Amino acid sequence: MTPHRLRALLLLFLVGLLAACTATPSASTDPSTRIAATSAASPSGAAAYPLTLTDDAGRELTLEAEPRRIVSLAPSNTEIACALDACDRIVGVTDFDDYPAQVVEVDKVVTMAQVDVEAVVAAEPDLVLAAGNELTPTAVIDQLADLGLPVLVLYPESLEEVTADIALVGAALGRDDAAAALVDDMETRVAAVESAVADLERPRTFYEVSVFEGTIYTAGEGSFLASLIETAGGAPVIGDALSTSIELEDLVAADPELILLGDATYDETITPESVAERPGWETMTAVATDRVVVVTEDVVITRPGPRIVDGLEALARAIHPDAFAE
Repeated sequence: MTPHRLRALLLLFLVGLLAACTATPSASTDPSTRIAATSAASPSGAAAYPLTLTDDAGRELTLEAEPRRIVSLAPSNTEIACALDACDRIVGVTDFDDYPAQVVEVDKVVTMAQVDVEAVVAAEPDLVLAAGNELTPTAVIDQLADLGLPVLVLYPESLEEVTADIALVGAALGRDDAAAALVDDMETRVAAVESAVADLERPRTFYEVSVFEGTIYTAGEGSFLASLIETAGGAPVIGDALSTSIELEDLVAADPELILLGDATYDETITPESVAERPGWETMTAVATDRVVVVTEDVVITRPGPRIVDGLEALARAIHPDAFAE
């Protein structure tokens, strides 16, 4: 695959991930309202099967038994399952999956952002973890469900919804205790970041997802990425809610005080110097004051899974380096 094609596919995936979820109803972030056992609870305290769950698309799913064969249609979903010690159950992933290392060898059921329905069916999953906001097309979700496959759609729009989804997957997999421990650790780390930035100035922060074929992509209005920047102590400069794009004149008018180059993770030619040479960018405060920062942690910043707190901490260090100096 050419670098141009790879970058286009990555951008397509990121735009879908980082856009506001205006078309998908958001389920409650309280896991207790999304998990209903249809039989008595087990002695260990975990819900017994059959188990009825409500996913991020507002769909109800009943699992007759604990899933043993999982197909994941998004890297973030894969990371959640693996963090809950269920990596050995995963029998299908995407060609974007790269963490943990062992999933790279798992059969690919999503290639170049296209779901291979036949490959999904052939994997014989008893749970499919799909992605919302058309990252997994609704038509594909419906097709898989019509074929009798249990599909759970995940699309968190905030840190709170990431942890709620971890609890939801934990319930589905019979790993409630592991999910609770992971969520507790994540919430402790998030609280530490919030405390560290609570009394600091919040610079107008532009996060560059990509500048591709003349279009500038950033955090969309109401998006997960925008909320992450806010939690990290910045005031996000936002783009369109659906496309996540922003016009150059609007970016200039917003006058960011800090520019974070997330796309530099994938392209070493994107540098503070190259940004300063872009026509029209020289008037922005961030460029004029040399506050254009290369970010190499874009994967964990834009992937809403268990490592999202690593991304939050990376953002906080980039926005307020003095507060996190060693």
